[in-house]
Amino acid sequence: QVQLVESGGGLVQAGGSLRLSCAASGRTFSNNAMGWFRQAPGKEREFVASINWSGTTTYYLDSVKGRFTISRDNAKNTLYLQMNSLKPEDTAVYYCATATTRGVITGPRWYDYWGQGTQVTVSS
Repeated sequence: QVQLVESGGGLVQAGGSLRLSCAASGRTFSNNAMGWFRQAPGKEREFVASINWSGTTTYYLDSVKGRFTISRDNAKNTLYLQMNSLKPEDTAVYYCATATTRGVITGPRWYDYWGQGTQVTVSS
């Protein structure tokens, strides 16, 4: 059974930073791509960032490019999302997920295990 546990969310002022972590267990972490998604109230879950199995390739939602950085530490079975220059529109529950692929992928149907989510709130 794969378990993903996010942490690091919270309340921050616009322009601030947060670092999300996702601890994985139950599967060989380094075999699969990973991703971050988010869901704001009343909106559908949207892709934020993906990283390939080795950490050498990343892909981002246009609106977070240059502000967010996805990374992974395969030795620690942990995925990260560094979020800088946060905006109120980044407010959402953020989820990490494991992909069924080794390469980056954006569609949620390609992700098979999900964490419980962590709330990020950015005040203006």
